[in-house]
Amino acid sequence: MSITQILDIASTGMAAQRLRVQLIAANIANSETTRTKEGGPYRRKDAVFASQDLGFAGALANAGVRVAGVKTSQEPFLTRYEPGHPDADPDGVVSYPNVNPVEEMVNLTEASRAYEANIAVVRAAKAMASSALDILRVQ
Repeated sequence: MSITQILDIASTGMAAQRLRVQLIAANIANSETTRTKEGGPYRRKDAVFASQDLGFAGALANAGVRVAGVKTSQEPFLTRYEPGHPDADPDGVVSYPNVNPVEEMVNLTEASRAYEANIAVVRAAKAMASSALDILRVQ
């Protein structure tokens, strides 16, 4: 496997995790949004990953990762009794997004670590390429 292929694989991982972080940020930002343009509270979104064929020959043909789609959660909304709220139903119950900020922070930590792991791969590939060039210069 070449250094370029290693960098291609790592870059797909970083791009996928970047989108995941963007979705997590949107989830946290909308954790109290009770009214959207679609109607009703905001629904939590999450990235769905799939392997990506990068066109390499051999066993690592599906070595990359891509975002296959964005899944909108169908979990039930959280409800609170707030009769004075403008979005309260006739019983005074308000539906809030199905976003758990603690779960989102755990997901953010996981995405951040996965992104950092891909950065480590890029740094290692860079160091290997630099070492190979140093060996060629000595000879």
